[in-house]
Amino acid sequence: MEYISKVWNQILHMSESVFMGMCLIAGTSQQVSIRREVKDIDDLLNRLEKRNNEVIFMLSGSRREGFRLKDSDMDYMYWPNDHRVIMDMSQSEYYNSSNTILILSDSTESLPGFTLLQLLTPTRNSAVSAACITVNNDSLYISSFVYKQVTSSNNSVLHGPCSRYDLAGEEYDHADCFASDFWPPSASSWIDRCHSWPDPEVVEDIVRNGCHFVAIGHPLGLHENEEWRISFSLAEFKLVSSMSHCQFLTYGLLKIFLNEVINLQSRETAKLLCSYHMKTAIFWTIQQNTLAFWCPQNLLIGFWVCFKIILKWVYVGVCPSFFIPENNLFLAKVHGSSQYRLFLQLHELYKKGLACLLQSSSIRSYISQVLYNPRLNICTDENVMWSEVETDLELFHEVNYFNDKQTPNIHRCIRHLIIIEHVLYSHLTEYQVLRSQRRTSFILQHTAFVFESMGVNKQVYIAEKMSRQMLKLAAKFGDISDMLYIAMHYYKTCRYMKALYVLEMTKGKLLQPCLLYRRHVDPEWYTGLVGGQSWSSKLKRVVARDIRLYNGICYINELIPEQYSSQQNWPGLYIPVFVFLHFLEFLSYLHVDTTLSQTALDELQVLVHHDRGRFVCHRYRDISWEILGICQQMAGNLQAALYSYQQSLMQHPFNGIRTATQRRIQDIEGTFQH
Repeated sequence: MEYISKVWNQILHMSESVFMGMCLIAGTSQQVSIRREVKDIDDLLNRLEKRNNEVIFMLSGSRREGFRLKDSDMDYMYWPNDHRVIMDMSQSEYYNSSNTILILSDSTESLPGFTLLQLLTPTRNSAVSAACITVNNDSLYISSFVYKQVTSSNNSVLHGPCSRYDLAGEEYDHADCFASDFWPPSASSWIDRCHSWPDPEVVEDIVRNGCHFVAIGHPLGLHENEEWRISFSLAEFKLVSSMSHCQFLTYGLLKIFLNEVINLQSRETAKLLCSYHMKTAIFWTIQQNTLAFWCPQNLLIGFWVCFKIILKWVYVGVCPSFFIPENNLFLAKVHGSSQYRLFLQLHELYKKGLACLLQSSSIRSYISQVLYNPRLNICTDENVMWSEVETDLELFHEVNYFNDKQTPNIHRCIRHLIIIEHVLYSHLTEYQVLRSQRRTSFILQHTAFVFESMGVNKQVYIAEKMSRQMLKLAAKFGDISDMLYIAMHYYKTCRYMKALYVLEMTKGKLLQPCLLYRRHVDPEWYTGLVGGQSWSSKLKRVVARDIRLYNGICYINELIPEQYSSQQNWPGLYIPVFVFLHFLEFLSYLHVDTTLSQTALDELQVLVHHDRGRFVCHRYRDISWEILGICQQMAGNLQAALYSYQQSLMQHPFNGIRTATQRRIQDIEGTFQH
């Protein structure tokens, strides 16, 4: 009994250590809340801003759930807002047929979890029209295969229901789908099963929000190329959000175990299991109440329960979908000899017990430290584990991240401000209020430059004045970098001294020792100056971010070629804030004092040549070398400019400016020849 007690205590101790490690890897409960709530307000504003005939998009997958792991994909779902799927004809009465295209889900000939989509009313959507075919010489149906082909671009690779894009070295999965406001009848048994988990309010919310249909059929179905898979992506996010933090970290541990242990056993069995199977396992484990109490001390016990479920599923060749158990997620994938080999590999891991986690490079140290030092004190208090500075780094990274590919315009700006005004009266969290402020500031800045270009003759003065007011308003509740948009406006309107005045103020703030920039900060200086203050105050005083210029808007003439080149692959240019500061200094001084313009150029050159990632990150080095070259060319140093452009071509092509760079090189070489 004493031995058993000793082993049990050791497991509890190891669990605490792994809990601490997973908090550092996957995030504390506060960090995860920040990530989710920021995306919640983004989704809300996106839905409210979109008109009926526009496309709605939603971040899905592990990043939407709150993970920021190395393998966390950028998964997006897109669907036409004016198309809706109904489950039976009686539901058509809830829609206005003049502005809504109705689609009927017909699953009579499909395997569980899949369906045909019959087009009931005419559509003006060219992609939907192109994908329409007749099935059984009957009505029009939308082919998932054709629809996926039509909506994907030439630079994408089809991957399951998604088109996979490589944008500047980052992979994005883009799933075109259709939305339904109704819960599918085939998943009605799930509602009846929810006695202990999730809570009734969560169940009601999930059912009320319906489901989606993604473009992929069952490989064993009668109509594989025509069928669509029922997607519960939104429901799954709500379920993950309803987990306790210990359950969430157990889910994260399963994902790490899959990628770092299971998938590395052999090439033949790698990728037979996926993250979705891990998610399904923990859903079933929680709902079946297999583990009565989830806490840091039994995290590894929860992991082991899930692992045994997965082992059993592989043995019998059946992984029941959480929402539609009749849908075997292993069908046509985990079977035959590969299933047998996978089971043997998992069983070998099972025989090693929790020691199998020592094969995980991410988790190994958290288990080893307890094995080597059984008396090691482990802190599981998240408030102690994570400081104010680390929380702020997470928050400002999330609220300053924008992935909006649509260029702002005047109408969108006005619509956005009206919507924001209404939303702010609802019950927003403090993270969401901050995100709303940043989003408004972001829209105002870029729209100011659109508005500025609309002025003609006498209207120019009025347009410039209104643009300036918008930029100043944006800077009032923005960060330090927002001041550079004001300086850019002054430069563009030939007010060089005013531009330099703003640049001098900005430079002073950027050189503060307490600056928080790109997850870099001096904790002591930061805490000493702004510790305990509101996030809005911290944002304005000590936070900076990189500059984003939409390619559809002309900000300054000197970067027009780069914007034109970049727009083929990317919505905007991303420029390090310190590079942009020196760039604007050089341009403004060029019209005031050539000596000081050379000083600004020298500072820019030192920064680009010698920085090792602190102020010029790797992915933005292409535009940084480009800007240095532009300044050198304007200063008349063509040899130095040529070198800088050549260096730009050698960098990772994140901003997609190679065409512009090559043309600038050709111009200089042409000058040398003459």
